Amino acid sequence: MRTLGRTGLHVSAVGLGAGALGDAALSDKEAERLLLGALELGVNLFDTAPSYGASEERIGRILGPRSQDVVLSTKGGYGVPGVPDWTGEGIAAGIEQAMRRLRTEVLDLFHLHSCPLEVLRREEILEALARAVREGKIRAAGYSGENEALSFAVDSGRFAVVQTSVNLCDQRGLDGLVPRAGERGLGILAKRPLANAVWRDDRPGDDASRAYRHRLEVMRLDPAPYPWDALALRFAAHAPGVTAILVGTRSLERLRRAVDVVAEGPLPEARVEALRARFRACDAGWEGQV
Repeated sequence: MRTLGRTGLHVSAVGLGAGALGDAALSDKEAERLLLGALELGVNLFDTAPSYGASEERIGRILGPRSQDVVLSTKGGYGVPGVPDWTGEGIAAGIEQAMRRLRTEVLDLFHLHSCPLEVLRREEILEALARAVREGKIRAAGYSGENEALSFAVDSGRFAVVQTSVNLCDQRGLDGLVPRAGERGLGILAKRPLANAVWRDDRPGDDASRAYRHRLEVMRLDPAPYPWDALALRFAAHAPGVTAILVGTRSLERLRRAVDVVAEGPLPEARVEALRARFRACDAGWEGQV
């Protein structure tokens, strides 16, 4: 367990990124097995969003009775029927919607979900978040995003937690934003710790997958003597400043593998420095992937 910045919350080093949990192809029985199995593994951090299909509802139905034992993290700013996106009203309504879906009286973490800098600066949005904290509806306000917007969030004093991509192919934040966030007492959740596992195949995937595949080809990393997943997970989970990694999976077995690998501890310091040096040498404007 690790302390999440100055939030007072304690989270497992491996959290479950629950995007796949909302897929209609995943049965309710499989969803229950994944969530309850995660608890048995010691995972107490569950990260979701309204854009993840039925994810929030499933977490609420299955983990609602255990809400005191878990840290529920969701996102918002959009997706409330009849309410304009990215407004103060939309933030407030999104928090209420998430509380209903997750069947909880308080959200541990509520992140603004990858909005651009010009949106993030809107005072009505920031004040709506602050008001929800004062009213006890959320324990900590967060921002999930990258680059200029993430820099603003870190320096603004308006957030207690940030989510940012940290992996073998997305290291730039480790040289600036992540240490700065840590110095300011923010909790740091690392998304995409496996870099979308782009070493497994050459399927096109999303924009981030394509970017990561290109970067991996340029860096020409050799994982030996580690399996790719072990190298990636240990690199991200034990990167200085990172509180927890969010492993997105629908497989309990893969989540168990992640927990076991991270428990092995940090990579040797010389290996970490070599990985960091290789990224810096190849970095051709490789910004964080949202």
